[in-house]
Amino acid sequence: MGCAGSTPKVDESSKNLRKPKPWKHTQPITPAQLKQMRDEFWDTAPHYGGQKEIWDALQAATEADLTLAQTIVDSAGIIVSNPDLTLCYDERGAKYELPNYVLSEPTNLVRDG
Repeated sequence: MGCAGSTPKVDESSKNLRKPKPWKHTQPITPAQLKQMRDEFWDTAPHYGGQKEIWDALQAATEADLTLAQTIVDSAGIIVSNPDLTLCYDERGAKYELPNYVLSEPTNLVRDG
């Protein structure tokens, strides 16, 4: 027995998260450049739609280990379309797309010294 208004797709939100596939940036970047790209994304993401609370939860999930990330996503009611978090929806149907650079480091990250 479901609650009134519940949807049959509830199982989708419980997709197990996984690490994203390895990816390569168009040119080698440093950890500082990667951090700047991530900061800019998270600062501007809420302006593209969706709820700030969901963006905040997604940011927390991307910065956590997989177990904690799964808990954060489940608690926030985020519907995970792609298990690597590149595509998610909230319960109202708003779409949240996350670029690879906020999910993992590129294979061509340049380490200092």
